[in-house]
Amino acid sequence: MRTRRALTVRATLLAAAVAGLVLGALPTVAHADTDPRLTITQVTLDRTSVAVSGLNTYPINVTVKGGYDSAEPGDQDTVLNVILDRVGGTGPRRDIVSAALKRTSGTLANGTWTGRLNVASTANGTFKVTGVMRGPYGGPVYGTPVDPTPYSGQTITVKGTNLPRITAAVNPRIVPFGKPYSITWAVTNTATGKPYGSRIPIGLGVDTPCAEGGSPVFRTGTNGVITKAYTASDAGALNCAQLMTDPYYIAAQGLFPARPSVIAAAPSRTSAPVGTIVPVYGTFANMIGSCPIQLQRLYGRTQWRTVSLGTVRQSGRFTLTAQPSYKGLIPYRAYFPACQPYVAAVSKTFTIKGV
Repeated sequence: MRTRRALTVRATLLAAAVAGLVLGALPTVAHADTDPRLTITQVTLDRTSVAVSGLNTYPINVTVKGGYDSAEPGDQDTVLNVILDRVGGTGPRRDIVSAALKRTSGTLANGTWTGRLNVASTANGTFKVTGVMRGPYGGPVYGTPVDPTPYSGQTITVKGTNLPRITAAVNPRIVPFGKPYSITWAVTNTATGKPYGSRIPIGLGVDTPCAEGGSPVFRTGTNGVITKAYTASDAGALNCAQLMTDPYYIAAQGLFPARPSVIAAAPSRTSAPVGTIVPVYGTFANMIGSCPIQLQRLYGRTQWRTVSLGTVRQSGRFTLTAQPSYKGLIPYRAYFPACQPYVAAVSKTFTIKGV
């Protein structure tokens, strides 16, 4: 699939995703060259300001003049998309994109493409035309992906009100490995904190559709709420909800379900001369990737302090180091700080005797 630009609801399928994933942050596309066959001579919008409320969109007419240098018969139906980036304001959308513009006059090499730009309330602020790309946006791409062809064009001012917001509640809050779960998604009006009072189409996806589009569409109740059941395997991927317009999302939310942290740790020896380095070996169940871990020592009766830092490897194993500082039994434990999607946890306390 053609990689989607980071049209972020800030954004983003992810500062976000993992920072709470306000799916308004879909992953940013790596830099690529522009399409050498596409030339743009003019981009015109028929409005310079619009007002949009709630779940509505305002259609702006878009006209592009340019050409696409190709003798392939299949390219005669080439469509274009116009990209606008935020240059002012504080709305959640970072950029917006037109629907597929079709050629309505001229030739492929020297023609005119027309269509609509659907402006959402979440685009509150000022946007500027910054480029044009061969479409369809989010559609298949054959060969090397390319960046939009730069074009410095008009600006539009969007007054967005009653912006939509998506929230999520996972049940159970911490999803055990191998178990199904459910998520209750809710759409509310940020201005009132209440639902819109209608059944809202909402895309609910897992993994790839969250980034590339194509999530199955459901409808909320009139209270703006929908609960969806997920399989055990779904918990290992990004789960998302999106309110769509053509061809981008108005609002979105994404998350990785929280997973339990099960850790065990034990010293390589249970006694050692004061000042000796003692390796502490441990395991973390169901680790994917790598996360930091700490060795803590008990000071006084209740105060745990970090004395060693390490990393849980992809294998789930880790090594920390203890160093007895006095003679007698010294309590230690491994502490795992929250690391997406795992919750914070500690191992059982163990002791090392300084001698």
